[in-house]
Amino acid sequence: MNKTKAAAWPKHKAFSKKNNRTKVENPLLVLFNKPYDVLSQFTDNSTPPRATLADFIQIPNVYAAGRLDRDSEGLLLLTNCGSTQQKISDPKFKAPKTYWVQVEGEITDEALAALAKGVTLNDGPTLPATALRMAEPAVWQRQPPVRYRAAIPTSWLSLTITEGRNRQVRRMTAAVGFPTLRLIRAQIGQWQLGDLAPGESRTISLTTDNF
Repeated sequence: MNKTKAAAWPKHKAFSKKNNRTKVENPLLVLFNKPYDVLSQFTDNSTPPRATLADFIQIPNVYAAGRLDRDSEGLLLLTNCGSTQQKISDPKFKAPKTYWVQVEGEITDEALAALAKGVTLNDGPTLPATALRMAEPAVWQRQPPVRYRAAIPTSWLSLTITEGRNRQVRRMTAAVGFPTLRLIRAQIGQWQLGDLAPGESRTISLTTDNF
């Protein structure tokens, strides 16, 4: 999807009691492949301004349901429906989120078992997760590329969690001795990244049958 100048788009505001509509005539869900180095918000007051969702999403009145860190890639969901936003982003609903994680070093069975059991972070123990070794996925090249150290191999794992703590996946892999080099979110609940290229999006009309 080609970028469009943000100035041509409607101004977005964060969800609040005033604009968080729980019922809309045409509820939508937008599946977006957020590129690396893009903020999961529509505005940025930095100088110079950083890339935001406004550089890619031109659908009015949709808002990110949850977030994805600037240095992470992959699936971000947006919606114009407040109740849908809550179901996706509120931790009490525990929507599982699956990440493809490239780590420094060859991930061990012991590390995978520790991640699956739950590890203790500085804000407390994590819930049990699903941690599986995986082959390198057939995905796009990151820009900029990951910096490799020639003497140290890398490996990939699939990690599914039901929490949404700040930089949780990165902290979890670091806690078991395998720093994260690249992080791609592949799935949230039933919604998958699929074949969306970085910067591309797909819009779905929501009904009780598909959510």
